[in-house]
Amino acid sequence: MKKLRIICACEESQVVTKAFRDLGHEAYSCDILPTSGSRPDWHIQDDVMNVLRHEIISNHDYEWDVVIAFPPCTDLAVSGAKHFAQKQADGRQQKSIAFFEFFTYLKTPHVAIENPIGIMSTLWRKPDQIIQPWMFGHEIQKSTCLWLKNLPLIKPTKIVGKGDMHICPSGKVIPKWYSQHAFYIDDTRQKQRSKTFQGIADAFAKQWSEYLINYYETP
Repeated sequence: MKKLRIICACEESQVVTKAFRDLGHEAYSCDILPTSGSRPDWHIQDDVMNVLRHEIISNHDYEWDVVIAFPPCTDLAVSGAKHFAQKQADGRQQKSIAFFEFFTYLKTPHVAIENPIGIMSTLWRKPDQIIQPWMFGHEIQKSTCLWLKNLPLIKPTKIVGKGDMHICPSGKVIPKWYSQHAFYIDDTRQKQRSKTFQGIADAFAKQWSEYLINYYETP
C-alpha cells in the first residue's frame, strides 16, 4: 500500500494529522505555533508558506501528495462581519485573503482548503461542499466549507442531532458549544473553536486515503 505524504497546514492541534498517521501515512502538522498535540516530532513549526513554496514553482517534483489547509478565518468569516471595516482599513483582511489564496496556487496534486462560511466564497469561488459536525457523530452545528482539488466530496458517517442553541443577552442565537468557550482567553478560545472535530478528521483520513490509494495504485 502506498504511504501518502500529507501536510496539514495551520494545524497546531494535530487532530487531522493523527487521523492520517493512524492509517499508516506520513502526515505532519505545520504551524508557526508549537503543537498542542502529543507528537512534536510530527510537527513542523514554521511559516507554511516557507515550507510549501516549492509546491508553487514546481511543475512535477512535489514533496507532498496532499495538502490539507486550515487558514485562519478570523478576518474572513461572516460571523465577524461587523469588524470588517476596521480590518479592511488596517490591512488585516487583505493579508488573510492573500494567505488563503496562497493555497489555491499550489501545484500539489491533491489539495483541500477548510474554512467557515466567509468572504472567500465570493472573492474566489463557492466551496465544493459544506459539511457539519452533526453529519459525523457530533451534536453540534458549525458550517464548514471545503474547497477541493482532485479529492472527492466527504460522505457523512454518522448523522445525529444538531445540538442545543444558546441565546445571548443581546438576543443573538448561537450554538451552545460555541458559547461554552467564551470564558477562555482570546488565543485559547480561538484554538478551541477552530479545532477539527474528531469525526470529521476521521472521515477525511479514511475517505481520502481510500480514494488516493486507489488513485495511485490503479494501472
